[in-house]
Amino acid sequence: MKLKALLRDVQITTVCADAAAEILGVSYDSRTTAPGDLFVAVPGAQCDGSCFITQAMDRGAACVVCQQPPEGDAPYVVVPSARRALAVIAANWFGRPAEEMTMVGVTGTNGKTTTTVLIKHILEQKAAARVGLVGTVENMVDRRSLLSERTTPGAWELQRLLRHMADNGCSHVVMEVSSHALALDRVYGIRFAVGLCTNLTQDHLDFHDTMERYCAAKARLLRSCDGAVCNADDPWTPLLLQGSTCPRFTFGMGEGADLQAREVQYLPDRVDFVAKTPWEEQLFTYAVPGSFSVYNALAATAVCSRLGVSLADCAEVLGRDRGARGRMEVVPTPQRDYTVLIDYAHTPDALENVLTAVRAFTAGRVIAVFGCGGDRDRAKRPLMGAIAAQLADVAVVTTDNPRSEEPMAIIREIVAGMGETEPVVIEDRRAAVRWALEHGAPGDVIVLCGKGHEPYQEVRGQRCRLDEREIVAEYLKER
Repeated sequence: MKLKALLRDVQITTVCADAAAEILGVSYDSRTTAPGDLFVAVPGAQCDGSCFITQAMDRGAACVVCQQPPEGDAPYVVVPSARRALAVIAANWFGRPAEEMTMVGVTGTNGKTTTTVLIKHILEQKAAARVGLVGTVENMVDRRSLLSERTTPGAWELQRLLRHMADNGCSHVVMEVSSHALALDRVYGIRFAVGLCTNLTQDHLDFHDTMERYCAAKARLLRSCDGAVCNADDPWTPLLLQGSTCPRFTFGMGEGADLQAREVQYLPDRVDFVAKTPWEEQLFTYAVPGSFSVYNALAATAVCSRLGVSLADCAEVLGRDRGARGRMEVVPTPQRDYTVLIDYAHTPDALENVLTAVRAFTAGRVIAVFGCGGDRDRAKRPLMGAIAAQLADVAVVTTDNPRSEEPMAIIREIVAGMGETEPVVIEDRRAAVRWALEHGAPGDVIVLCGKGHEPYQEVRGQRCRLDEREIVAEYLKER
């Protein structure tokens, strides 16, 4: 591809290179640079790509994209933002695949995974769509699953994935768009038909520092779409919508929402509600209990209605749906009179939502097994401890993904928020799950919080196999 074509729509400060030069590939890691590549020197949290321009040139790079003119005589293009340049260059290299499909972006602290799955199911069944999914649990090309290593891939990997989806006949893409992806411009240049924000509660402050900056990152999605869908009941929504000029559509349980849930009934195995808009209403039944399930169902319905699907069709699909893996997932416990649920709740708000929902239908005790991730927002640890102390009858504090931190140091910060409540502290998560199973009584609900879909645990830089479904099955088999 000619350099000029590759730089289409890239904001450029200075060009010191032949625009007609043939570029054979693109790299942003000098270790993988090949002869004829365009090397994009991206600044990173740990090191700056401009420090590796010499290595890239030594490996045969034909030209460099950077934020400052490099030393030496290498052909170069100076840009205000190398990250944004990489996103546009990646799109150009892969033929702008997002423009060939209807793009739906979903951001928010909680509910992204479940909502994207629900949207995919509705569009497939009621809009005759072939839908690509980009998400935390998995990426999907129509009905084929691909490995997902992060919620939103890097710009180059994302455009490659979108090209794969377009080439395999996908008409729509529904993707989780993380705050990191928005702040780091991984989705820069992509125009979304619909942008959805599910909610905003405390998370990732280790990266964003403040809730205001976290909100500002999420708001970028709503300025890059043709229609914005937001939670009318979320206090951050007005700030999220600042600067967004596209048509807006809201959902919620209050009077002000465009799509409202009325006559809500919370039952042990489902939620029932009537969804109302100014022009129609429809009874919904969704077989995942809890108030957050109402919001997830409303969010998916609001997006799909913007894409031309009726409330009745949305209700029909959701009436058969069982949600996403690791989200209020019921684990089989044959010959046991208690229930085991797995949920990804790893933020204060998510933990509160899950335990509140479970308490509403639990005949016995609520036993919560949870921890907090290492190398992440430390402020939420005592908050989650306080929530568990208030809402669980038995709180088992253990590890989540301790990463490089000492597990007991994390646990002590959680316990510090629990006041006079004396939790069960078991550092080893496998042992903690087994303790809960051993002490479960008839009518109890054991909620394994934090891991959700993850079949591993990150400890000191290593990913060790830890699938809570397997732990439960092994325990029951032994008994």
